[in-house]
Amino acid sequence: MNPLQKLALESVDVRACSVPLRRPLVAKVGHFTEWPFILIDVKTREGVIGRSYLEPYLRNAIRYVGPAIQDMAEAFKGRQLAPLDMYRDVIGTLHLLGRQGVSVIAAAGLDMAIWDALAKAAGLPLAEMLGGTVGKVRTYNTNGLWLLPLEKLAKEARELVDEGNFSAIKIRLGRPKLADDLKALELVRGAIGNDIQLMCDFNQGQTLQEAIWRCHALDDQGLYWFEEPVVFDNYAQSAQLARELKTPVQIGENIYGPRSFLEAVRAEAADLYMPDLMRIGGVTGWMRAAAIAGAAGHPMSSHLYPEVSAHLLRATESADWLEYRDWGNPIVAQPFQVENGQCIVPDRPGNGIDWNEDAVAKYAY
Repeated sequence: MNPLQKLALESVDVRACSVPLRRPLVAKVGHFTEWPFILIDVKTREGVIGRSYLEPYLRNAIRYVGPAIQDMAEAFKGRQLAPLDMYRDVIGTLHLLGRQGVSVIAAAGLDMAIWDALAKAAGLPLAEMLGGTVGKVRTYNTNGLWLLPLEKLAKEARELVDEGNFSAIKIRLGRPKLADDLKALELVRGAIGNDIQLMCDFNQGQTLQEAIWRCHALDDQGLYWFEEPVVFDNYAQSAQLARELKTPVQIGENIYGPRSFLEAVRAEAADLYMPDLMRIGGVTGWMRAAAIAGAAGHPMSSHLYPEVSAHLLRATESADWLEYRDWGNPIVAQPFQVENGQCIVPDRPGNGIDWNEDAVAKYAY
């Protein structure tokens, strides 16, 4: 492909599938035994196909997210693929609907697929298309340690470390009794030792009063961060915790778009940030948020979407950790590999996502 060739949007295919989980998710936000995906293929007149997916949590989300993606794509049919122009125009149309929720999610899915198509046309990995390089990204394993019975935690913690010789894993906290959270940490530490970094996630499950009491009680446990102790959009409460606690506070996966990201940074709502590509606005939204985080000196990690996120962290000034989950591996033709706790960003054009069509057909709905 001529790297100078311009691409024009022809059509978009949107499909849904739901993949069974090796380890069910048991958290404050719900109990999941399978994980839904919305698959997006942006087709161009020149024959290049850009691919992306969304992780909408809810199986029925395809009913309203799918039509929104199609409507947005129809408005740009025949136009040159230019993600910055499309992002500006799409966001401009959302003044009346609002810049959160389904509208931003649909725009993010399109944006990621468009960037993939452009990188493929240029013959470059997405990281290089964005001005970075391919290589390794330090990675933590988020594939387990949910709110499980205490007796299951030690074995699962060892498994998580061994799956890719990880140097960091994440546990979920917020059990009814503080003593059980403390016991959970004791069991996991006993299983993995003190050299493995341990992050924890409360999944927004605490009131401010509960978070103040519990996080102070856990503040000497050597945790890498406290993730979303309180509801994500109460920046004042989150900022209070960030000021009071020694353990860094992490938020960001529920922030919609770089403008809201800037509001959180201005409010000093957290020490660390971890945008979610579906909500932050895809590749374009991420890069704009990354510029804010870099300028403010805030370390930036990812939330889900390990393939695209790995490329983006290679082009992010204050890159911290990639969150690794294998929930989508069955439907991806060549899942990214993790070696010695490092995700390997492959040296192939685009974001590296192609579909395992047999698996997609098997899990389609």
